[in-house]
Amino acid sequence: MKPPQRVDPDTVARPGGHYSHATVAQGLVFVSGQLPITAEGVKLVDAGFEQQAEQVLANVRNILLACGSDVDRLVQVRVYIDDMANWPAFNAVYARWAGDTKPARAVVPTGALHFGLKLEVEAVAQVGA
Repeated sequence: MKPPQRVDPDTVARPGGHYSHATVAQGLVFVSGQLPITAEGVKLVDAGFEQQAEQVLANVRNILLACGSDVDRLVQVRVYIDDMANWPAFNAVYARWAGDTKPARAVVPTGALHFGLKLEVEAVAQVGA
């Protein structure tokens, strides 16, 4: 059995703690929770909710691509959101991003998130075409 592979692509900011952005194991990629932080490390604290959502989803996609996967290979997505009032905006941004892909999904209202950001997204996807 092949050991898990840790992946930290240059297309997203370096991890801010003791973790990898993704781990590939058993034909799956597990994407750690992604915050709205640019590849240059800028935390989009003052950005509007939709811009934060677009950044988070871009981070997830960049990580999936680095692992040999993509949005159409998603199995499950978990969304942590600071306020359910932001849910309709997130769902619209997510629908544009995911297209026809409709993986299992959970939404967890959390209140305040790290750095005062508005959402965090983690995902599981299959590797390969």
